[in-house]
Amino acid sequence: MYAYGMGVPKDDHKAVRWYRLAAEQGLDLAQVSLGVMYSNGEGVPKDNPEAARWYRMAASQGLDVAQYNLGNMYYQGQGVPKDDHEAVRWHRLAAEQGNARAQISMGGSYFAGRGVPKDYAQAYMWFNLAAAQGTSADQAEAAERRDALAGFKTPAQIAEAQALSRNWKSKK
Repeated sequence: MYAYGMGVPKDDHKAVRWYRLAAEQGLDLAQVSLGVMYSNGEGVPKDNPEAARWYRMAASQGLDVAQYNLGNMYYQGQGVPKDDHEAVRWHRLAAEQGNARAQISMGGSYFAGRGVPKDYAQAYMWFNLAAAQGTSADQAEAAERRDALAGFKTPAQIAEAQALSRNWKSKK
């Protein structure tokens, strides 16, 4: 409530205090929220290694948004060594749970061959999955990327990628 000023005055310092109490008890949502506070320097000094530490705790418990955030830190080398393979590992875990932002990232990784071998069918599948869900902005971005990718594929390859999408099952 303090982080968003809902029912109380917005106070990032108090938000951090309450997030920390819950995070230290193992609550994954508090851990990821504390990671965000450290990542953005809200209520605490900006500290990417500390943000990564909290994201990792929540990600290890299976929280998709924490897995996605930790993957981003590995892609950017913020608070952790830059490592595209490790970034893909965390993004895949989130994407397999249906996280649209992670699915878009996976599509981009396969398109560019970043942390995984270049594979347009896999890229198309991940973009297609994200285009079917998430926020309207996520859907639009994913659909635009998927449709642009169609120019790199034959009709048979597009049919194969669509079949991959149809047969995909969320692990959530």
